[in-house]
Amino acid sequence: MCGIVGYVGRRPVTPLLLEGLGRLEYRGYDSAGVAVLEQDGAEPASLLVHKVAGRVRDLAAALPVPAGPADQDTADAAGSCRVGIGHTRWATHGAPTDANAHPHVSHDGHVAVVHNGIVDNAAALRAELQAAGVELRSETDTEVLAHLVAQCHTGSLEEAVLEALSRVQGTYGLAVIDVRHPDRLVVARNGSPLIIGIGDGEMHVASDVSALVRYTRQVVHVDDGELATLTADGFRTFTRDVPSTGKQAVTVEWEDVDFDQGDHDHFMVKEIHEQPEAVRRCLRGRLDERFHTAHLGGLELDAREMRAIRRVKILGCGSAYYAGQLGAQLIEEVARIPADAEPASEFRYRNPVIDPETLYVAVSQSGETYDTLAAVQEIKRKGGRVIGLVNVVGSTIARECCGGIYLHAGPEVAVASTKALTNMSVGFALLGIHLGRIRDLSPANGQRLLDGLAALPAQIEEVFESRPKIADAAGWLATASSLFFVGRVRGFPVAREGAQKLKEVSYLHAEAYQTSELKHGPLALISPELPTVAIVPDDELLDRNLTALHEIGARSGPLMVITHQGVDVGELATSVIEVPRNEPELDPILLTIPLQLLAYEVSVQLGRDIDKPRNLAKSVTVE
Repeated sequence: MCGIVGYVGRRPVTPLLLEGLGRLEYRGYDSAGVAVLEQDGAEPASLLVHKVAGRVRDLAAALPVPAGPADQDTADAAGSCRVGIGHTRWATHGAPTDANAHPHVSHDGHVAVVHNGIVDNAAALRAELQAAGVELRSETDTEVLAHLVAQCHTGSLEEAVLEALSRVQGTYGLAVIDVRHPDRLVVARNGSPLIIGIGDGEMHVASDVSALVRYTRQVVHVDDGELATLTADGFRTFTRDVPSTGKQAVTVEWEDVDFDQGDHDHFMVKEIHEQPEAVRRCLRGRLDERFHTAHLGGLELDAREMRAIRRVKILGCGSAYYAGQLGAQLIEEVARIPADAEPASEFRYRNPVIDPETLYVAVSQSGETYDTLAAVQEIKRKGGRVIGLVNVVGSTIARECCGGIYLHAGPEVAVASTKALTNMSVGFALLGIHLGRIRDLSPANGQRLLDGLAALPAQIEEVFESRPKIADAAGWLATASSLFFVGRVRGFPVAREGAQKLKEVSYLHAEAYQTSELKHGPLALISPELPTVAIVPDDELLDRNLTALHEIGARSGPLMVITHQGVDVGELATSVIEVPRNEPELDPILLTIPLQLLAYEVSVQLGRDIDKPRNLAKSVTVE
C-alpha cells in the first residue's frame, strides 16, 4: 500500500526520486524518504538518507540543498549521486513518525532498504537482533530487513539479500542499496508489486507504472519469488534456484500525459468526466453485431466450456466487490446462471469448496490487490478456473488468471475509483451477454443489450448536465453527520457503492440498506437529522419504492432521489436527480454516476483532500 521508486544510472538521482514519489502520492501515504549513494572519484561511497512524516513536498523542503529538476543532465548540488531509492509509507507497524519512515538503514550504516508489505515474523526477528546487540531505531517491521542484509553480507549484495529473505516470513516488495556496491540496486518481490523500467544507460524500478512512464514505456514485471539486480547497463532477474529467469520487456500502453490533472481541480472529477471515453474504449471491438453477442477473445474459453459453467462466483474488495454484486445480478438476469459476489478478503479464510463447474471472476482495478490475488491463488491451487476483470495490463492478477477482460479505463489516479468501477460494470455486462447468447438469450435480446451498451457513453455525458443540481443537494447533505443510501434488487449495489464513495472522500458516515429492509429495523433511525439518498429506477418495483419514500417522508426524513426521467415522486423529495433510461439490466450503470458526483461535491463543500483521503490507499497490497 506504499510507494517504491529506485534509480541507477548517470543522472542526478535525488530529483528523479522526488518526481517518482510525487507520481505515487495518489496511492495514499503518511511519510516519505529517500536514500542515495554519493561517490566522489576514487573515494568510498557514502549513504545519505532523508525522511519525514508528511508529504513529498515536506521531504523536498527538508533536503539540505535544492533538489533541482528531474530531467537535468548535470550533477546535482548534493554531489554525483547516481544510485538511490525512495518510499512513501502507509503506516502498519508504528505511527507516522520520522523514525518510522522509510528508508531504513542497517546498524553498520552500509545498507538501506525500502519495503512494501508486512514481515509476519518481525517480532521474533527484532528479538533476535536485539539479543545480538543491534540497536533498533524504529517500531517498524521493515527495519529488520536492513539489519538482516547487513548481517548476511559476506560477498555479493545479491547473496546477502537472498540469505536475509530466507529468514523472513511475509510479503514484500523490496529495494536494497549498499555502500559497498555503489553501482547497483537489488530488488525482490513476494506478494507486493515491483516493475522495472528500462532506459538508455539507466534503470528504474517502482511499485507502480505511473512512476516510470515519464522516462520509459519498456517495463519488466517482477514475479513472486523473483529478484533482480539493476545497474546502469542493464538488469538480471533471478530466483534462489535459477541464476537467470530471462525476463523480457513489454510496452505499457499508458503515457506520461495520462497522469496529468489538466484543468480539473482534482483527479477524481477529471476521471468522472473521462468515463464516456473510457466506456467507448472498453466496448471497442467487443460488440458483435453479426451474432448479437459480445466478442471476448481474452476469456480463452470455447463455447463447450462456457456451456459447462453452472455457477458464477465474483470476488473483489471494496468498490470492486460492489461492482461484482451488480455484475452477479446482471449475469443471473441475462444468462440465467446462478451468480453471486463475495468479498475476496474473506473468501480463502472460510476454506471454500472450489467447484469445477463454477466460473470464478476476480475483479481489481490495479490487478495487484493482495486479498484478491490470494483468492485467485487459492482457487487455482484447488483446481478451479478463474478469469480476471482488471484495468492494468500485465498486472499480477491478470497474469495469474486463466484469461479475462481488460477494462481499458486508462490510468486512475484518485484513490476513489470512478471510471474503472464503471468499466467493471460494463465488463460484467459484456460477460453476461456472452454467456447468455451461448445459452438461451435470444438474438433480439442480445441486440437490445448491445444497443444499450453503445448508448451508454452519450447517456453518461447527459448525466453530467445534472451536476449543478447535484452540487446544490451536496450543500444540505454536507451538514448531516450520517446518511442512509437505499435501493432494491438492481438498485442495492448502486446504493452500497454510493455510500462507499461518500465515506471514502467526505468522511461522513453513510450506510446502505435494501429499501425493503427499512421497516425491519433501520426505520427507527429516520429523523429530520438523517437524510436518505434513494435509488428509484422506473422498473417493476417502482410502486414499492415509492411506498418506501412515503414511509421516510412520514417520519420527516430528508430525501434525495436518483431516478429516471418522468418518474413523479411528488413533494416527497428535497432533491430529485434524473438520469436517462437505458435497458433495465444496464440502468444501474447510469444510476451510479450521480452518486460519484455527489460524493465529490459534498467533499468539496467540506474541504477534504479528495484525491488522497485519509487512511486509504489506491492499491491495497497488504492484508
